[in-house]
Amino acid sequence: MTLVCYPDPLLRRKAEEISEFNKELRCLADEMAELMHRSKGVGLAAPQVGRSIRLVVVYLGEERGDLVIVNPVVECLGGEVVGEEGCLSVPGVLGKVVRAEKVGVLGVGLGGNEIELEADGLMARVFQHETDHLDGTLFIDKLTPASRIAAEPQLRQMRQGS
Repeated sequence: MTLVCYPDPLLRRKAEEISEFNKELRCLADEMAELMHRSKGVGLAAPQVGRSIRLVVVYLGEERGDLVIVNPVVECLGGEVVGEEGCLSVPGVLGKVVRAEKVGVLGVGLGGNEIELEADGLMARVFQHETDHLDGTLFIDKLTPASRIAAEPQLRQMRQGS
């Protein structure tokens, strides 16, 4: 399994809802988690590995481990905060993005169980970033104006295949 990188058009496609929970989905989630950790990420969405389906894996920390969410929906619960982001699919680019400070997350686990949680801080940012991938949105689309200007030379090089 390898990462799909900007400007691959797959990253801009709206991912399909998942309706079948099977061994293949569990294997995909396991491989995604392994790649996320190997790449030193804290979240990974299926489009980033070439699968246009609504599946994300998020690392919740050493005590809680990985969380796999199928068909996640993120609702902003309050506040706004500016923070620096990067993305495994846009290597080497960092920039400031405005995100909700607190979010609610709804989805389904691999066993078909409903998942409902609230997150703030870094975890709120990660859930927003990963679910954006499912809608074909990248963090570079949400950069603050100054960060956008700073990142543009690198992004141009990526688009030109350098």
